Amino acid sequence: MKTKMNKALLIILFFMSVNAKVFAQDLPSIQTDRPDQTECPFITPRHYFQLENGFSYEKNTANSELIVAPTVLTRFGINNYFELRLITEYVISKENSSTYHGFNPVLIGFKTRLLEEKGIIPTTSLIAHIGFPEVASTNYRANYYYPEFRFTMQHTISDKQSISYNLGAEWNGIDKKPTFIYTLTTGYSLTEKIGAYIELYGFVPQIGQTDHRFDLGLTYLFNSNHQLDVSGGMGLSAISPNYYFALGYSFRFKT
Repeated sequence: MKTKMNKALLIILFFMSVNAKVFAQDLPSIQTDRPDQTECPFITPRHYFQLENGFSYEKNTANSELIVAPTVLTRFGINNYFELRLITEYVISKENSSTYHGFNPVLIGFKTRLLEEKGIIPTTSLIAHIGFPEVASTNYRANYYYPEFRFTMQHTISDKQSISYNLGAEWNGIDKKPTFIYTLTTGYSLTEKIGAYIELYGFVPQIGQTDHRFDLGLTYLFNSNHQLDVSGGMGLSAISPNYYFALGYSFRFKT
C-alpha cells in the first residue's frame, strides 16, 4: 500500500513539474516600464512580483545635480487586467554648496488594461498613483496627497518594432497646479535579447515654461525573467536638465 502511494505521489509531482515548465514556456518575456519614460500597457502576470530597480544621475546646471539611487518600482499582478504598484525613491540633490538626501514620498497605485490592439486601436492601459506626503524623509515631504495618472498606448508595427505613447498629468504635492505629460517612443528588437529605443517626451505645466526632453537606450534580456538596461538623454528646452544617464536591472518571480 505504501509503495503504491509513493508511486502515485511521484506521478503527481512529475505532472506538476511538467505543467510548471509548460506555463513558464508560455509566459512572455518580462515587460518593463523602464528605462524609457513611456510606460508600457502590459500587465505583470498573475501572482508575479516584478521589481524594476534603477540608478540615475541628472545634471541640471553647473551647480545643481540630482542622483536617484535607487528607484524601485514594485509591481504585483492580480489578474490579466489589473496590477498593484509601489514606487520608492532615495534621492541625493545638490544645490550650490548644499546637499540633501532622503526618501521621496511613497507612491501607491495600479495599472489596468482597457483595450486590446485591433486595427488602428492600440493596446491601452491606465496607470494611476497617489503620493503620501508624510511617508517621506523630512527634506522631501509634500504639503498634501497628490495624484498622477497616464494613459499608455502601443501599436505593433512589425515583429521587431512598436510605437508607444503616453498622455497624462501629475501634481507635485506642493501646489495644486497640474503638469501635463506626453511621451512618444519607438522600440526595436535588434536581436532576441537586445532591444533599443529612441524617445521624445515632455512636461507641460498649467503655468510656466514647457520642458521638452530626448533620450535613447538599450535593454538586454538575460532570460525571460531578468533584464538589464542602460539609457541617457538631454534637455531640449531652456529649463530642461543638461543631461542624464541611468542604469537598471529588473526581474520577476512567482509567489
